[in-house]
Amino acid sequence: MELLLSLLLATVPLVDGNLADGEVLGTVGTRIVRDGESLIEIAREHNVGFNAIAAANPGVDEFVPDEGTAVTIPNRFVVPRAAAPGVVAVNLSEMRLYYWPRGKPRGEIASFPVGVGMEGWHTPLGTFTVVGKTANPTWIPPASIRREDPELPARVPPGPDNPLGTHALRLSSGSIMIHGTDKPFGVGRKASHGCIRLYPEDIPRLFELVPVKTRVTIVREPVKVGLRGGRVYVEIHDDPDSDADVAKEATRLLAARGIADRVDQQRLQTALEQRRGIPVDVSIEAFF
Repeated sequence: MELLLSLLLATVPLVDGNLADGEVLGTVGTRIVRDGESLIEIAREHNVGFNAIAAANPGVDEFVPDEGTAVTIPNRFVVPRAAAPGVVAVNLSEMRLYYWPRGKPRGEIASFPVGVGMEGWHTPLGTFTVVGKTANPTWIPPASIRREDPELPARVPPGPDNPLGTHALRLSSGSIMIHGTDKPFGVGRKASHGCIRLYPEDIPRLFELVPVKTRVTIVREPVKVGLRGGRVYVEIHDDPDSDADVAKEATRLLAARGIADRVDQQRLQTALEQRRGIPVDVSIEAFF
């Protein structure tokens, strides 16, 4: 009973503040499924996307998990290579956004799960700039989306049914924005027309943090490598839209960091096969 209570109360805080040690942020926790819950609600409760919680819990029914199941909460992340001070970095492979405030240590990176472009509407890769910020935005559906759904109104005013949510950051790419959503179940999924969606509770915080003219870098990093407390971690994502050979990419990154000789190859192979999207300690024990 005591163990069950501790698991029920287990929570994982947001990834920023003093949660970082080196290049790996946050913690991995556990949560017991309650009656009537799905992984969608549990993911949102712990600020992770649907994709992340599903990958971290293979074999668990995503929509009707058994009551009492112990679910892994994957709230630990290797900082992506695209992250830099004063930059918003979006890694499509993990469907997660990172913002490193200028002048702050790596440990104060803020990180949020995101929804991205669906098939045929891929979120573009590249470097952009935040050119405008709008609170309580009005959505004007582009002609391309209205052709898909001719019954859409010409304008959707601010409110609970607005697909942009409560806040929007417009990028220099034209129609692409970082915004909230009226469909939070789409966070951690390929569900948008190219925009980057945040949970309704996350977008006001990002809106406040990020100034106009901030650089936004959108990348695909299915493989990330980092150090925490001197130990070597790899994070592997199963990204079908990436043509990267994850084994070769992991080898290349480890060699580039000069830490390949500190890696247990069997541990690395297991991480490559499982692709659970969680940082895995692949260190050779003899080094520690």
